[in-house]
Amino acid sequence: MYRPNLMVFVLYFSLECICQSQSAIYSLNYIYTALSKPVELPGIHEFTAMGLINNKQIDYYDSVAKKKIPKQDWMREKLPADYWEKGTQSRKSKEQWFKVNVNILMDRMMHNSTDVHILQWKHGCEIDQQPDGTLKFMKGIDQYSYDGDDFLAFDDATMQWVAPVDQALPTKRKWDGVQILNQYTKGYLEKECVDWLSKFMEYGEKEFSSADSPPKVYPFAKKAQIAGHVRLTCMATGFYPKDVVMHIKKNGVPLTKHDGVLSTGVLPNDDDTYQIRMSVQIPEADKETYECYVNHDTLKEPIVEKWDGKCCDCGSVVGGVIPAVIVIIGVLILVVLLVRYRRVIIATGNGVAFSDLGFAVLKR
Repeated sequence: MYRPNLMVFVLYFSLECICQSQSAIYSLNYIYTALSKPVELPGIHEFTAMGLINNKQIDYYDSVAKKKIPKQDWMREKLPADYWEKGTQSRKSKEQWFKVNVNILMDRMMHNSTDVHILQWKHGCEIDQQPDGTLKFMKGIDQYSYDGDDFLAFDDATMQWVAPVDQALPTKRKWDGVQILNQYTKGYLEKECVDWLSKFMEYGEKEFSSADSPPKVYPFAKKAQIAGHVRLTCMATGFYPKDVVMHIKKNGVPLTKHDGVLSTGVLPNDDDTYQIRMSVQIPEADKETYECYVNHDTLKEPIVEKWDGKCCDCGSVVGGVIPAVIVIIGVLILVVLLVRYRRVIIATGNGVAFSDLGFAVLKR
């Protein structure tokens, strides 16, 4: 398995709304992230929590502001003040729970406090909205990770915890030994989570029925660091839904990572659309034909934009980078500089403390 020297800390889950002709899939997820010690860098907090529907953030809490706040206007308008007050108290409790348990896991993993360690939890549900408007439960997610490794996950079908590492076995045995807690977790995933998702979908109906938007495609190039070379970039932006296919083609043949192609992956804009960039370094004197190929559900046929062979400073195009993307990239860079070991895959959890001290249930 590839293990980079620095650990990339990803704050966003890919919680996609896959729109189909007969039905639509929606998801509600809550993400909690705790660092083992404070980090004195802007935008990086010892504890953060957020709720997301279909990759749209609906609420947020961090260890500095210590207040659960709405991130969508409809959340602010539809939910009463006591919802946010109770939510604030709940997340303060979770913050303390994470502080205790990240230290317990450090001891269990025999890690010292020199490095920053990360405990993460995600829980939520996914539903399929039928053509008649009824909601069909698809799956529940409830897992934890520690420093990039899956630590514990709940199997909704068997109502048992799955421990992929030996250090998680004591927790698995303890939690499975109290079936009422596993029943609570299953009930939350299949019923309570779905009820909240249904309510939120009703409150934010306009936002969740976002109109499909086709991509705009821009090829451009600028001087590379290596003399005599340029970096050719293909950018597609403003598209919704999220799924997209992009290639840089040379003489009609798609280039791959083996040819040096780099990709940002799909990133969110600040208007609920998405963007993606791919780039490759080529000789400045190269006279071959290069094209940006993009296909998307909104298109009757793929967009193919030919690069004109010119090199520019790309000021106007770069200006199109959305502030939300800049913030996300900035946060990622900061954390890459902070945290070592390996890539974090954000895991998820059940709301039951895996402290050896007890079974305190974390209210959602």
